[in-house]
Amino acid sequence: MTAPDTRLDALRGSTARLPYNARSLAALENNPRCSLRAVLDASGSDKQAIAKAAGYETHYGQSVFAITRGNSFEAMVKDNGGTELLRVLRETLKLDPSEVAHADLNEVSGDPTPSVRYTRACHRLVAVARGEEQGTLFDHPMLMLTVGGHRAFLEPDLVAFRVRGKFHVVEIKSFPIIDRQANPDLVRSATTQAAAYIIALRAMLAEHGIGPTAVSDEVVLVAPKNFSNRPTGEKIDARKQVRNLTRQLQRLEKISDLVDKLPAGLTFDLSDGASGERAKEDLQKALSSVESDYRPSCLNHCEMAFFCRSKARACGSVDVLGPAVREQLGGIDTVTMALGLARGELTPTADQAEMAAALRHAARLRAELAVTPAAGAR
Repeated sequence: MTAPDTRLDALRGSTARLPYNARSLAALENNPRCSLRAVLDASGSDKQAIAKAAGYETHYGQSVFAITRGNSFEAMVKDNGGTELLRVLRETLKLDPSEVAHADLNEVSGDPTPSVRYTRACHRLVAVARGEEQGTLFDHPMLMLTVGGHRAFLEPDLVAFRVRGKFHVVEIKSFPIIDRQANPDLVRSATTQAAAYIIALRAMLAEHGIGPTAVSDEVVLVAPKNFSNRPTGEKIDARKQVRNLTRQLQRLEKISDLVDKLPAGLTFDLSDGASGERAKEDLQKALSSVESDYRPSCLNHCEMAFFCRSKARACGSVDVLGPAVREQLGGIDTVTMALGLARGELTPTADQAEMAAALRHAARLRAELAVTPAAGAR
Protein backbone atom coordinates (compact mmCIF):
# COMPACT_ATOMS: atom_id res chain seq x y z
CA MET A 1 0.00 0.00 0.00
CA THR A 2 1.40 3.43 -0.94
CA ALA A 3 1.79 6.30 1.50
CA PRO A 4 -1.14 8.29 0.01
CA ASP A 5 -3.39 5.24 0.35
CA THR A 6 -2.39 4.87 3.98
CA ARG A 7 -3.16 8.52 4.61
CA LEU A 8 -6.52 8.27 2.83
CA ASP A 9 -7.43 5.19 4.87
CA ALA A 10 -6.64 7.19 8.02
CA LEU A 11 -8.93 9.97 6.84
CA ARG A 12 -11.76 7.49 6.28
CA GLY A 13 -11.19 5.82 9.63
CA SER A 14 -12.84 2.58 10.65
CA THR A 15 -15.60 2.55 8.03
CA ALA A 16 -15.38 0.51 4.84
CA ARG A 17 -14.40 2.22 1.59
CA LEU A 18 -17.35 3.18 -0.58
CA PRO A 19 -16.82 2.24 -4.24
CA TYR A 20 -17.30 4.77 -7.00
CA ASN A 21 -20.21 4.52 -9.41
CA ALA A 22 -21.24 6.61 -12.40
CA ARG A 23 -23.39 8.90 -10.26
CA SER A 24 -20.61 9.67 -7.78
CA LEU A 25 -18.11 10.18 -10.61
CA ALA A 26 -20.51 12.56 -12.34
CA ALA A 27 -20.78 14.59 -9.13
CA LEU A 28 -17.02 15.28 -9.33
CA GLU A 29 -17.57 17.39 -12.42
CA ASN A 30 -20.10 19.66 -10.73
CA ASN A 31 -17.66 21.37 -8.36
CA PRO A 32 -14.04 20.83 -9.41
CA ARG A 33 -12.55 23.39 -6.98
CA CYS A 34 -13.85 21.82 -3.76
CA SER A 35 -10.97 20.23 -1.83
CA LEU A 36 -13.28 18.76 0.82
CA ARG A 37 -15.26 16.88 -1.80
CA ALA A 38 -12.06 15.65 -3.47
CA VAL A 39 -10.58 14.36 -0.20
CA LEU A 40 -13.78 12.63 0.91
CA ASP A 41 -14.26 10.99 -2.48
CA ALA A 42 -10.62 9.92 -2.83
CA SER A 43 -10.68 8.33 0.63
CA GLY A 44 -13.95 6.51 -0.09
CA SER A 45 -15.62 8.16 2.90
CA ASP A 46 -19.36 7.89 3.43
CA LYS A 47 -20.33 11.54 2.95
CA GLN A 48 -23.97 10.99 3.85
CA ALA A 49 -23.06 9.37 7.19
CA ILE A 50 -20.48 12.07 7.91
CA ALA A 51 -22.94 14.87 7.17
CA LYS A 52 -25.52 13.26 9.47
CA ALA A 53 -23.00 12.81 12.29
CA ALA A 54 -21.93 16.45 11.92
CA GLY A 55 -25.53 17.61 12.28
CA TYR A 56 -26.11 18.48 8.63
CA GLU A 57 -28.04 15.51 7.31
CA THR A 58 -29.22 15.71 3.72
CA HIS A 59 -31.62 13.59 1.76
CA TYR A 60 -29.51 13.74 -1.37
CA GLY A 61 -30.20 11.03 -3.91
CA GLN A 62 -33.10 9.63 -5.85
CA SER A 63 -36.38 8.95 -4.13
CA VAL A 64 -37.82 5.44 -4.08
CA PHE A 65 -40.56 6.71 -6.42
CA ALA A 66 -38.00 8.05 -8.93
CA ILE A 67 -35.99 4.83 -8.84
CA THR A 68 -39.13 2.72 -9.33
CA ARG A 69 -40.35 4.89 -12.19
CA GLY A 70 -36.90 4.79 -13.83
CA ASN A 71 -36.68 1.01 -13.61
CA SER A 72 -40.23 0.64 -14.89
CA PHE A 73 -39.60 2.90 -17.89
CA GLU A 74 -36.36 1.13 -18.77
CA ALA A 75 -38.09 -2.27 -18.58
CA MET A 76 -40.89 -1.02 -20.84
CA VAL A 77 -38.39 0.38 -23.36
CA LYS A 78 -36.51 -2.94 -23.52
CA ASP A 79 -39.60 -5.17 -23.42
CA ASN A 80 -40.60 -7.41 -26.33
CA GLY A 81 -37.05 -7.74 -27.54
CA GLY A 82 -36.45 -4.01 -27.29
CA THR A 83 -38.97 -3.16 -30.02
CA GLU A 84 -39.50 0.41 -28.82
CA LEU A 85 -35.79 0.92 -28.14
CA LEU A 86 -34.86 -0.24 -31.64
CA ARG A 87 -37.44 2.14 -33.11
CA VAL A 88 -35.97 5.08 -31.18
CA LEU A 89 -32.39 4.20 -32.07
CA ARG A 90 -33.22 3.73 -35.74
CA GLU A 91 -34.76 7.19 -35.78
CA THR A 92 -31.98 8.81 -33.74
CA LEU A 93 -28.90 7.06 -35.13
CA LYS A 94 -30.35 6.34 -38.59
CA LEU A 95 -29.90 2.57 -38.20
CA ASP A 96 -31.20 0.21 -40.85
CA PRO A 97 -33.09 -2.90 -39.65
CA SER A 98 -30.33 -5.09 -41.09
CA GLU A 99 -27.76 -3.34 -38.90
CA VAL A 100 -29.35 -4.40 -35.62
CA ALA A 101 -27.95 -7.27 -33.56
CA HIS A 102 -28.52 -7.54 -29.81
CA ALA A 103 -26.22 -8.93 -27.11
CA ASP A 104 -27.05 -9.16 -23.39
CA LEU A 105 -23.88 -8.72 -21.32
CA ASN A 106 -25.69 -8.64 -17.99
CA GLU A 107 -24.26 -11.96 -16.71
CA VAL A 108 -21.70 -14.54 -17.73
CA SER A 109 -23.11 -18.06 -17.31
CA GLY A 110 -24.98 -16.86 -14.26
CA ASP A 111 -21.87 -15.22 -12.74
CA PRO A 112 -22.65 -11.57 -11.88
CA THR A 113 -19.10 -10.79 -10.61
CA PRO A 114 -18.09 -7.35 -11.98
CA SER A 115 -14.58 -8.44 -12.98
CA VAL A 116 -15.94 -11.46 -14.90
CA ARG A 117 -18.56 -9.34 -16.64
CA TYR A 118 -15.94 -6.72 -17.49
CA THR A 119 -13.71 -9.35 -19.12
CA ARG A 120 -16.59 -10.60 -21.25
CA ALA A 121 -17.70 -7.10 -22.25
CA CYS A 122 -14.13 -6.16 -23.10
CA HIS A 123 -13.68 -9.23 -25.33
CA ARG A 124 -16.96 -8.61 -27.16
CA LEU A 125 -16.68 -4.85 -27.65
CA VAL A 126 -13.04 -5.00 -28.77
CA ALA A 127 -13.90 -7.74 -31.28
CA VAL A 128 -16.76 -5.66 -32.69
CA ALA A 129 -14.61 -2.52 -32.86
CA ARG A 130 -12.01 -4.47 -34.87
CA GLY A 131 -14.66 -5.84 -37.19
CA GLU A 132 -14.07 -9.43 -36.06
CA GLU A 133 -17.64 -9.85 -34.81
CA GLN A 134 -21.02 -8.31 -35.57
CA GLY A 135 -23.07 -6.41 -33.04
CA THR A 136 -25.12 -3.28 -32.60
CA LEU A 137 -26.84 -3.25 -29.21
CA PHE A 138 -25.01 -4.26 -26.05
CA ASP A 139 -27.23 -4.37 -22.98
CA HIS A 140 -25.65 -3.44 -19.62
CA PRO A 141 -21.97 -3.94 -20.51
CA MET A 142 -19.63 -3.74 -17.52
CA LEU A 143 -16.98 -1.01 -17.86
CA MET A 144 -14.15 -0.05 -15.53
CA LEU A 145 -12.12 2.99 -14.57
CA THR A 146 -9.16 3.32 -12.24
CA VAL A 147 -9.94 6.22 -9.93
CA GLY A 148 -7.32 7.33 -7.45
CA GLY A 149 -5.63 3.95 -7.70
CA HIS A 150 -8.84 1.98 -7.12
CA ARG A 151 -11.03 0.16 -9.64
CA ALA A 152 -14.53 1.50 -10.23
CA PHE A 153 -16.96 -0.69 -12.17
CA LEU A 154 -19.57 1.17 -14.20
CA GLU A 155 -22.68 -0.19 -15.90
CA PRO A 156 -24.39 1.94 -18.57
CA ASP A 157 -27.96 1.21 -19.60
CA LEU A 158 -26.84 0.41 -23.12
CA VAL A 159 -24.08 0.87 -25.66
CA ALA A 160 -25.21 1.00 -29.27
CA PHE A 161 -22.69 0.30 -32.02
CA ARG A 162 -23.18 2.05 -35.32
CA VAL A 163 -21.84 0.38 -38.45
CA ARG A 164 -19.99 3.54 -39.44
CA GLY A 165 -17.50 2.78 -36.71
CA LYS A 166 -18.82 4.56 -33.62
CA PHE A 167 -19.96 3.33 -30.23
CA HIS A 168 -22.74 5.44 -28.72
CA VAL A 169 -23.58 5.45 -25.04
CA VAL A 170 -27.35 5.32 -24.50
CA GLU A 171 -28.91 6.71 -21.32
CA ILE A 172 -32.51 5.74 -20.53
CA LYS A 173 -34.19 8.24 -18.21
CA SER A 174 -37.78 8.61 -17.03
CA PHE A 175 -37.99 12.43 -17.07
CA PRO A 176 -39.95 13.76 -20.09
CA ILE A 177 -38.71 15.42 -23.26
CA ILE A 178 -41.37 18.01 -24.14
CA ASP A 179 -41.17 19.60 -27.58
CA ARG A 180 -37.60 18.27 -27.80
CA GLN A 181 -36.69 20.07 -24.56
CA ALA A 182 -36.12 18.61 -21.08
CA ASN A 183 -35.23 19.89 -17.64
CA PRO A 184 -31.70 21.28 -18.18
CA ASP A 185 -30.45 20.20 -14.75
CA LEU A 186 -31.62 16.63 -15.30
CA VAL A 187 -30.15 16.57 -18.81
CA ARG A 188 -26.83 17.88 -17.53
CA SER A 189 -26.75 15.25 -14.79
CA ALA A 190 -27.55 12.47 -17.26
CA THR A 191 -24.96 13.74 -19.73
CA THR A 192 -22.24 13.94 -17.09
CA GLN A 193 -23.07 10.42 -15.94
CA ALA A 194 -22.82 9.25 -19.54
CA ALA A 195 -19.47 11.06 -19.83
CA ALA A 196 -18.09 8.65 -17.22
CA TYR A 197 -19.16 5.75 -19.46
CA ILE A 198 -17.55 7.36 -22.51
CA ILE A 199 -14.25 7.77 -20.66
CA ALA A 200 -14.40 4.18 -19.36
CA LEU A 201 -15.23 2.73 -22.78
CA ARG A 202 -12.40 4.67 -24.39
CA ALA A 203 -10.02 3.43 -21.69
CA MET A 204 -11.10 -0.17 -22.34
CA LEU A 205 -10.54 0.13 -26.08
CA ALA A 206 -7.26 2.04 -25.63
CA GLU A 207 -5.77 -0.96 -23.83
CA HIS A 208 -6.19 -2.84 -27.11
CA GLY A 209 -4.82 -0.14 -29.37
CA ILE A 210 -8.16 1.33 -30.45
CA GLY A 211 -8.31 5.13 -30.54
CA PRO A 212 -10.81 7.42 -28.79
CA THR A 213 -12.63 8.27 -32.03
CA ALA A 214 -14.22 4.80 -31.88
CA VAL A 215 -16.52 6.19 -29.15
CA SER A 216 -18.82 9.07 -30.04
CA ASP A 217 -18.94 12.25 -27.96
CA GLU A 218 -22.68 12.29 -28.56
CA VAL A 219 -24.90 10.58 -26.02
CA VAL A 220 -28.31 9.22 -26.99
CA LEU A 221 -30.89 10.18 -24.36
CA VAL A 222 -34.00 8.00 -24.42
CA ALA A 223 -36.93 9.39 -22.40
CA PRO A 224 -40.73 9.73 -22.47
CA LYS A 225 -42.03 11.99 -25.25
CA ASN A 226 -44.14 14.95 -24.15
CA PHE A 227 -46.76 13.80 -21.63
CA SER A 228 -46.95 10.19 -22.75
CA ASN A 229 -44.95 7.12 -21.84
CA ARG A 230 -43.86 6.60 -25.45
CA PRO A 231 -40.05 6.85 -25.65
CA THR A 232 -38.21 9.27 -27.90
CA GLY A 233 -34.52 9.94 -28.42
CA GLU A 234 -32.26 12.97 -28.60
CA LYS A 235 -28.53 13.21 -29.30
CA ILE A 236 -26.62 15.33 -26.77
CA ASP A 237 -23.09 16.67 -27.15
CA ALA A 238 -21.09 15.49 -24.12
CA ARG A 239 -17.66 16.88 -25.06
CA LYS A 240 -17.63 19.51 -22.31
CA GLN A 241 -18.57 17.00 -19.61
CA VAL A 242 -15.97 14.51 -20.89
CA ARG A 243 -13.23 17.15 -20.72
CA ASN A 244 -14.21 18.37 -17.27
CA LEU A 245 -14.59 14.90 -15.79
CA THR A 246 -11.26 13.80 -17.29
CA ARG A 247 -9.55 16.71 -15.54
CA GLN A 248 -11.19 15.78 -12.25
CA LEU A 249 -10.09 12.15 -12.56
CA GLN A 250 -6.54 13.32 -13.25
CA ARG A 251 -6.78 15.50 -10.16
CA LEU A 252 -7.69 12.49 -8.04
CA GLU A 253 -4.64 10.67 -9.40
CA LYS A 254 -2.57 13.49 -7.87
CA ILE A 255 -4.50 13.48 -4.61
CA SER A 256 -1.26 13.06 -2.65
CA ASP A 257 -0.43 16.73 -3.38
CA LEU A 258 -3.64 17.75 -1.63
CA VAL A 259 -3.35 15.23 1.19
CA ASP A 260 0.15 16.45 2.04
CA LYS A 261 -1.28 19.88 2.87
CA LEU A 262 -3.83 18.54 5.39
CA PRO A 263 -3.23 18.84 9.15
CA ALA A 264 -1.37 15.92 10.69
CA GLY A 265 -3.65 13.41 12.37
CA LEU A 266 -6.77 14.64 10.58
CA THR A 267 -9.52 12.01 10.32
CA PHE A 268 -13.22 11.91 9.51
CA ASP A 269 -13.75 8.73 11.51
CA LEU A 270 -17.19 8.64 13.11
CA SER A 271 -15.86 6.73 16.11
CA ASP A 272 -13.96 8.41 18.93
CA GLY A 273 -11.48 5.55 19.08
CA ALA A 274 -13.25 3.84 21.96
CA SER A 275 -16.76 2.47 21.92
CA GLY A 276 -18.65 5.74 21.60
CA GLU A 277 -19.53 8.02 18.72
CA ARG A 278 -17.36 10.97 17.88
CA ALA A 279 -18.49 14.33 19.25
CA LYS A 280 -20.35 16.41 16.68
CA GLU A 281 -18.26 19.50 17.37
CA ASP A 282 -15.01 17.59 16.91
CA LEU A 283 -16.14 16.23 13.54
CA GLN A 284 -17.26 19.68 12.43
CA LYS A 285 -13.82 21.06 13.34
CA ALA A 286 -12.12 18.34 11.29
CA LEU A 287 -14.31 19.05 8.26
CA SER A 288 -13.74 22.80 8.57
CA SER A 289 -9.98 22.29 8.39
CA VAL A 290 -10.30 21.33 4.71
CA GLU A 291 -11.08 24.06 2.20
CA SER A 292 -14.52 23.79 0.62
CA ASP A 293 -16.08 25.66 -2.29
CA TYR A 294 -19.80 25.97 -1.72
CA ARG A 295 -22.19 26.79 -4.55
CA PRO A 296 -26.01 26.77 -4.37
CA SER A 297 -26.01 24.02 -7.00
CA CYS A 298 -24.22 21.77 -4.48
CA LEU A 299 -27.62 21.23 -2.89
CA ASN A 300 -28.53 19.15 -5.94
CA HIS A 301 -25.58 16.77 -5.98
CA CYS A 302 -23.49 16.73 -2.79
CA GLU A 303 -24.22 15.19 0.60
CA MET A 304 -22.04 17.79 2.33
CA ALA A 305 -23.97 20.76 0.90
CA PHE A 306 -25.72 21.83 4.14
CA PHE A 307 -22.46 21.76 6.08
CA CYS A 308 -20.57 23.77 3.47
CA ARG A 309 -23.43 26.27 3.16
CA SER A 310 -23.40 26.84 6.92
CA LYS A 311 -19.62 27.33 6.83
CA ALA A 312 -19.89 29.81 3.93
CA ARG A 313 -22.65 31.76 5.68
CA ALA A 314 -20.69 31.91 8.92
CA CYS A 315 -17.74 33.60 7.21
CA GLY A 316 -19.96 35.84 5.08
CA SER A 317 -18.78 34.31 1.82
CA VAL A 318 -20.40 35.54 -1.39
CA ASP A 319 -20.42 31.92 -2.54
CA VAL A 320 -23.88 31.53 -1.02
CA LEU A 321 -25.18 34.03 -3.59
CA GLY A 322 -24.23 31.81 -6.52
CA PRO A 323 -21.48 31.80 -9.16
CA ALA A 324 -23.02 34.59 -11.27
CA VAL A 325 -22.93 37.07 -8.35
CA ARG A 326 -19.50 35.86 -7.26
CA GLU A 327 -18.10 36.47 -10.74
CA GLN A 328 -19.65 39.95 -10.93
CA LEU A 329 -18.14 40.76 -7.53
CA GLY A 330 -14.69 39.62 -8.70
CA GLY A 331 -12.13 40.44 -6.00
CA ILE A 332 -14.82 40.96 -3.33
CA ASP A 333 -14.91 37.79 -1.28
CA THR A 334 -17.35 38.48 1.54
CA VAL A 335 -20.78 40.00 1.99
CA THR A 336 -19.35 42.24 4.73
CA MET A 337 -16.81 43.68 2.29
CA ALA A 338 -19.49 44.23 -0.36
CA LEU A 339 -21.74 46.06 2.11
CA GLY A 340 -18.80 48.12 3.39
CA LEU A 341 -17.94 49.26 -0.13
CA ALA A 342 -21.60 49.95 -0.93
CA ARG A 343 -21.94 52.16 2.17
CA GLY A 344 -18.65 53.93 1.57
CA GLU A 345 -17.24 52.55 4.82
CA LEU A 346 -14.31 50.85 3.08
CA THR A 347 -11.77 52.26 0.62
CA PRO A 348 -11.66 50.10 -2.50
CA THR A 349 -8.44 48.91 -4.09
CA ALA A 350 -7.70 49.76 -7.71
CA ASP A 351 -9.17 46.41 -8.79
CA GLN A 352 -12.31 47.00 -6.73
CA ALA A 353 -12.94 50.62 -7.75
CA GLU A 354 -15.34 49.92 -10.62
CA MET A 355 -17.41 47.40 -8.68
CA ALA A 356 -17.40 49.63 -5.59
CA ALA A 357 -18.90 52.46 -7.66
CA ALA A 358 -21.59 50.11 -8.95
CA LEU A 359 -22.38 48.94 -5.40
CA ARG A 360 -22.65 52.52 -4.12
CA HIS A 361 -24.97 53.38 -7.01
CA ALA A 362 -27.16 50.37 -6.23
CA ALA A 363 -27.22 51.35 -2.55
CA ARG A 364 -28.35 54.90 -3.45
CA LEU A 365 -31.15 53.57 -5.67
CA ARG A 366 -32.27 51.23 -2.93
CA ALA A 367 -32.33 54.07 -0.39
CA GLU A 368 -34.33 56.30 -2.75
CA LEU A 369 -36.87 53.56 -3.40
CA ALA A 370 -37.22 52.96 0.32
CA VAL A 371 -38.29 56.57 1.00
CA THR A 372 -40.29 57.20 -2.22
CA PRO A 373 -44.04 56.53 -1.77
CA ALA A 374 -45.39 53.82 -4.05
CA ALA A 375 -47.27 55.05 -7.11
CA GLY A 376 -50.90 55.68 -6.30
CA ALA A 377 -50.34 55.69 -2.52
CA ARG A 378 -52.47 58.13 -0.54
